[in-house]
Amino acid sequence: MKIVALNGSQRGDKGYTHFLIERLFQGARAAGAECEEISLARHKLNRCLACRECQGEIHYLNCLYTDKDDVSAIFQKMRAADLIIYATPVYVFGMSSLLKMLLERFYGTGDSSLLRVADSGLMFHHIDPALCSKPFVLLVCCDNLEPETPGNVISYFRTFARFMDAPQVGTLMRNAGLLSGYGQTSESLRRFPKLAEAYAAFVQAGRELATTGHVRSATQRRANQDIVLVPLFGWLKR
Repeated sequence: MKIVALNGSQRGDKGYTHFLIERLFQGARAAGAECEEISLARHKLNRCLACRECQGEIHYLNCLYTDKDDVSAIFQKMRAADLIIYATPVYVFGMSSLLKMLLERFYGTGDSSLLRVADSGLMFHHIDPALCSKPFVLLVCCDNLEPETPGNVISYFRTFARFMDAPQVGTLMRNAGLLSGYGQTSESLRRFPKLAEAYAAFVQAGRELATTGHVRSATQRRANQDIVLVPLFGWLKR
């Protein structure tokens, strides 16, 4: 099992997204998986210009940026993986611009003039299944305690999975990043006892991905649990 995690955080290996990826990898590596994190903040990514050169005869399915940035190399690593982790913090109620920019470059890998019908029954154009249809886990984190905060990101990848015929084998969400010290302080574990259980569930999720290819619902619930009691949160809001 080869797992590639795309870290969309602007903070790279200093952020909470990286910390949570490492918890997943701890369990996956212990179960024999080969794991690689790609921190998008460390790479050169050009945005898709919708120039459609990749749809023409001269540069057919070949982006003009192919030799000018790191996207092609990242795509090759994704194609070689058995499973992808799309990992992002919530920025203004959506995924990070880094991750969105990478996903928009998928356009240069499919022929938009060739229509297809996805397994879900949705009509879409031709795609590169070796890149777009990989089983994936969504990992999203945020500071806010409101459950609505990651809603747009979760909805996006639910739609992505249906159009791309990409099995979504897990959804992991950690809120209260600021309160938890972004995983960097032991004090947060003392203040919030449920946090240790949540992190242990992330490690277990990694083991399950390496051995079964998906994260069990019970493991997801433990990983995604609120660390602040709901009555207290309601009192704070009032």
